[in-house]
Formats: sequence, structure tokens, C-alpha cells
Amino acid sequence: MIKNYRNTDSISSKIAGDDIELSGEATKQRQIALRAVIDHPGLTSRELSKVCVLDRYMLARRLPEIIEIEKGDMRMCKEGKKLCLTWWPRKK
Repeated sequence: MIKNYRNTDSISSKIAGDDIELSGEATKQRQIALRAVIDHPGLTSRELSKVCVLDRYMLARRLPEIIEIEKGDMRMCKEGKKLCLTWWPRKK
């Protein structure tokens, strides 16, 4: 099981993290996020939220957990108008 919280997080956050993993929902979200990045490489989490069913907060949590993708350069997000990370399929 993936540990999707920090040691410094509150107990309620740790419980929520364990619950979403045990329910299988986090795995489903990672699969959706991975497909979005493969289909739309180089987008920010907010931009990706416009091309898949996950909101930007779900994406921001799941994207760093996916080993098949990697962080890219930062650029101005077209949706949020702020400097943001981009996400790319990992090079083999």
C-alpha cells in the first residue's frame, strides 16, 4: 500500500490516506491521471483537470505517486495564470 501522507500530517489525514488506498479509489485515480498525462503530455495539474474527470486537487495528490510519469519544467499555467509544474510520461 502506498503511504500518501507525511509523518507530520494530522492523524485524520493519515486515516483518510489509508482509507482511500484501502478502498481502491486512489489506484483508480492514479490510472486516470496516468492516462491523462500520456494523452496530454506537458500539462499542469489544473490543465489536466480540464481533460479528465479528476479535479486539480486530486491530480496534485496522485501525480507525484505515479512512477510512470515525471515532473517537467515549470511554466505559466493557461488555466491558473501562475507558474506551475508540468507532467510528462517518464522516458524509458
